[in-house]
Amino acid sequence: MEPHLSHQVTDAVATVVIHNPVKRNAMTAAMWRALPPLLDELSANPGVRVLVLTGEGGTFCAGADISTLQGSPAEAQALACAAEEALAAFPKPTLAAVRGHCVGGGSQLAAACDLRFAAEGALFGVTPAKLGIVYPASSTRRLVSLVGPATTKYLLYSGELIGTERALRTGLVDEVLPEGELAERVAEFSRILVARSQLTQAAAKEFADGRTDRDGHWTEQARGSGDTAEGVAAFLERRQPRFSWAVPGRG
Repeated sequence: MEPHLSHQVTDAVATVVIHNPVKRNAMTAAMWRALPPLLDELSANPGVRVLVLTGEGGTFCAGADISTLQGSPAEAQALACAAEEALAAFPKPTLAAVRGHCVGGGSQLAAACDLRFAAEGALFGVTPAKLGIVYPASSTRRLVSLVGPATTKYLLYSGELIGTERALRTGLVDEVLPEGELAERVAEFSRILVARSQLTQAAAKEFADGRTDRDGHWTEQARGSGDTAEGVAAFLERRQPRFSWAVPGRG
């Protein structure tokens, strides 16, 4: 089977799977190109509340398919950056479920997600120094925002892989699970996110990502949403809230 991205939507959770097992789920040029329109489709789907990105089998993503760098390295990097930015801009919560290698372009994709859960034994690395590539400025800044400048320099200067213990300690991952428990925990946490207010999540995502020009917008959204009244009523009545505000579709 040709390398590809697959997806399914179940109970408001969209799961996107990277398929290229022969090359440890390395991303081909076609796969990089396919990701942004797929994300546009899923973001516009009102039935999607959460997105999970993972790899087929025991590996998340070993990076870009190195054969794509033999033609135009600049073009290959531009494709990866476009996919990374599309993932970072996804307006609903995103979670990377990581097993095995999460290296190079795989780390770009994982860092672009809001959260990262990893199975014990996963390995993380940012390896452009092994290829003489200048890592993109936007990707470097995103990594700094996650792990700080010192760990970013360690990863970029050396290209060395780090394990889940160090990844957790530095903030590169949010939770580490035994291998057999990762899928269950990701499903459980996704259900938690689905049950929460999209209004809260969407505003928090923009604020946490550094938007400083939307305070008034979110004040107006909150005033007209009814989510706060519903959340308070549900708390007092000891029931699950039925939040109604939804992320507007793109168009």
